Amino acid sequence: MTSLATSVERSETLRTDVAANPGRYRVLTGERPTGPLHLGHYFGTVAERVRLHDSGVDTFVVLADYQVVTDRDAIGRVRDNVYSAVLDYLAAGIDPDRATIFTHSAVPALNQLMLPFLSLVTEAELHRNPTVKAEHAASGRALSGLLLTYPVHQAADILFCKGNLVPVGKDNLPHVELTRVIARRFNDRYGAVFPEPQALLTSSPEVPGLDGRKMSKSYGNAITLSMTADETAAVIRKAPTDSDRRITFDPVARPGVSALLTTTALCTGSDEHEIADTIGDAGAGALKKIATEAVNDFLAAHRRRRDDLAGNPDHVHAVLREGNRRACEIAEQTLAEVRTAMGTMY
Repeated sequence: MTSLATSVERSETLRTDVAANPGRYRVLTGERPTGPLHLGHYFGTVAERVRLHDSGVDTFVVLADYQVVTDRDAIGRVRDNVYSAVLDYLAAGIDPDRATIFTHSAVPALNQLMLPFLSLVTEAELHRNPTVKAEHAASGRALSGLLLTYPVHQAADILFCKGNLVPVGKDNLPHVELTRVIARRFNDRYGAVFPEPQALLTSSPEVPGLDGRKMSKSYGNAITLSMTADETAAVIRKAPTDSDRRITFDPVARPGVSALLTTTALCTGSDEHEIADTIGDAGAGALKKIATEAVNDFLAAHRRRRDDLAGNPDHVHAVLREGNRRACEIAEQTLAEVRTAMGTMY
């Protein structure tokens, strides 16, 4: 297993080369559409996707609708969540003429790659994956086959389009490492078909939710990108703080106050301590007012673009249909190469 220090060193070298030679790279990124995207998604992943996309890197974004049921009974409002995410991608600056936005369920050939890939990994390797362990523990349920094989499905996401660049935080490095292992084992066994993708480590900030915990749809503590300005004001107004009128940044002792300070800092490019000093003894009411203004100012342009796009649902649906069509075309080509390499073309 590659050490974190080695991964960081490799990532810095990779970042330099991506900036100099963006045309050499194809990035695969995405998320599970379990709810609307929020500020944590924006600062954690969306902004980096847009940056890479704008630099000229070929960009693929998967909305992993099949993976919604890895740790839950039902798929929920997945259709609405998918279209909502597409709106946010477009509003953030992803150009559908230069990027491919698609869903798992619409690309059968991608999912068919799971079969040969599963033959290349052991059960022990899957059980060691930290995301599998964390999701299983959080679910409180028996470990499903889909959750256990989640890392292999992610490998299929990356390799179906021969992605060679995967932006991740350090916690997701094991997924990229296992994808590299699968690509290497397939190539060794059947002949060279797949690149070994490289991890581009991101230094994205962890955005706290309104209660101080990590911002999450499941915690109900998120500021979603689709909220109106009034809705944003309402959820910030209800955010838990404390009775001390002196505003200070202390995430451990004052999680609610500190979360609002961090949110304000991210949206304004300022420092939490400086914001706290500016507010001084004005209390939580003043902090919430400043935080509301910061978030609404930061998201104003995004929301205007989003509202304009939402007014033309046919365009949004067409973007996804075209993304699915292109993903299917590429996946079928890759699957044909796999079948040829394995001797199963008839």
